Amino acid sequence: MVMDGQIVMENVRRYRAIASLCRQTAALRPLQKWSLLDQAEGWERLAAEEAYFIVCNKRDGDREATPGAEARWELLAAA
Repeated sequence: MVMDGQIVMENVRRYRAIASLCRQTAALRPLQKWSLLDQAEGWERLAAEEAYFIVCNKRDGDREATPGAEARWELLAAA
């Protein structure tokens, strides 16, 4: 089943939000810090995999027709 690109991007946003919450909570809970940071890393990895899914499933014509697609991928990969 192929998912719509907008749904996948929403998943990426949600995963990154959860990762951010884990990092914020880690700052406030020193005893659980490493566990929460590990969870944040897992969510970020999942977000990167979803973002990669978007790039890999675009047709060649879509890449050429979408200005700045490469810049968006670099932004997704860097975050």
